[in-house]
Amino acid sequence: MNDDEITDEIDRKYKKLLDAASGIEPISDEPSNDSSEEKNSKKVTDESTSASNVVDMMLGKQSEKTIDSETMIQETQKRIWKSLKHGIEYDATVDRSDAFLRQHVNEKLHMVVLFVDLVGSTNISLTLPEEKVAIIISSFAQEMALAIRQHNGYVLKFVGDAVIGYFLHTSVLLAADNAVSCAQRMIQIMNQGVNPILNNYDYPDLLLHIGLDYGDNMIVRYGSDKEKSHVDILGPTMNIAAKIQSMAKPQQILIGQDVYEKIHPTLQQKFKKEEWSQTEWKYNHRKTGKPYIVYSLSG
Repeated sequence: MNDDEITDEIDRKYKKLLDAASGIEPISDEPSNDSSEEKNSKKVTDESTSASNVVDMMLGKQSEKTIDSETMIQETQKRIWKSLKHGIEYDATVDRSDAFLRQHVNEKLHMVVLFVDLVGSTNISLTLPEEKVAIIISSFAQEMALAIRQHNGYVLKFVGDAVIGYFLHTSVLLAADNAVSCAQRMIQIMNQGVNPILNNYDYPDLLLHIGLDYGDNMIVRYGSDKEKSHVDILGPTMNIAAKIQSMAKPQQILIGQDVYEKIHPTLQQKFKKEEWSQTEWKYNHRKTGKPYIVYSLSG
């Protein structure tokens, strides 16, 4: 099923879901031996469940069992508290990406790239003891990495106070929805999970910049050793995602035009088009040559 067919299926199922919620009887030509009342009840239940599953999928929700928001926040707070008190270490999170990239060396892959970093980390480093700064930044990075993995993404690398992730799927629509949903979750994690714990210790809030873009990227290996040589991702998407992220305000998500055009309409409605001058934003679309549009969502 291609992306157009998936989009049509989403719209059809979503309409049936809304009809079911409104008490409108779904129409079907299929014969049935069920009584009229049982038949109607079964149809509403089946259509609601089916449509809900499709809509959830397109909104970036996982097919596997997921953690509800309240539980996620509680677990985040526990990890942050333990880190500050005992210097707890997280599990490694880049191994999965490393293994994946090694399987696709010299291949060009479609992906959504996500950059997230801390606002004002320099000020934090100047006001807190070095060991606390290390714990706070490490905890932030690992919490962002966990969010990426929970949304079917890969953690590419940690760079200072920044985390880089990427999202792939057989449907680019799902990859885009997963990436944007992940960015939204990152803001929630900081607002409700991390910062309340930091405030208890009179530490300043941590704020984020997040930028995303979509496109083709080449998987490269630096060296001949298939197991040990460094592997990485190269391509214009990496560069533009970084540029987009650098334009973001605190607690703001910025996405490139190619991401915006692929996310579900319910997500599109939350974003607004940024109006920047040519001196502020000088990058053009790689295919059309026109100014590359960026859309924003404030957390």
